[in-house]
Amino acid sequence: MAAVFFGGPVAAQTTKNGDDPAFLAISAGYHDILDDNEAFEGRLEYRHNDKFWIFKPFVGAMATHEEAVYGYAGVLVDVYLGRRWVLTPSFAPGLYRKGDGKDLGGAIEFKSQLELSYRFDNRARLGIGFSHMSNASIYDSNPGVETLFVTYSHPLGGR
Repeated sequence: MAAVFFGGPVAAQTTKNGDDPAFLAISAGYHDILDDNEAFEGRLEYRHNDKFWIFKPFVGAMATHEEAVYGYAGVLVDVYLGRRWVLTPSFAPGLYRKGDGKDLGGAIEFKSQLELSYRFDNRARLGIGFSHMSNASIYDSNPGVETLFVTYSHPLGGR
């Protein structure tokens, strides 16, 4: 079973642009880790393989156990630190609904994030990251929220 997720040669997963394929990323972590309102957070993202200059588009959805939800779309950059390590900063605006969670001041929120991942032979990635979400002071209240998370990114297509 582990070979399905982590095995296989890197060369077997080339794409039309010679870079990594698209990914389905699944994340779990602690939402609002720097405040007293900690909640479990889960995320699902589709990370496209096409580049526009150095940027790759992605879309995602986040939910907490307190019924807060956030849908977003943005850009990311993969910075390769050798063959195995990938540093991925990203930015995404989106729409937030607080549910029973933290009031972030309004519906429009911006998420910035930094993720460090280990890249396996089949191009799957396992990483840890930190994100910040806030409304950039477009509303009167801007408390923000930080999340510490773990991500597994499964490569799609091209075997």
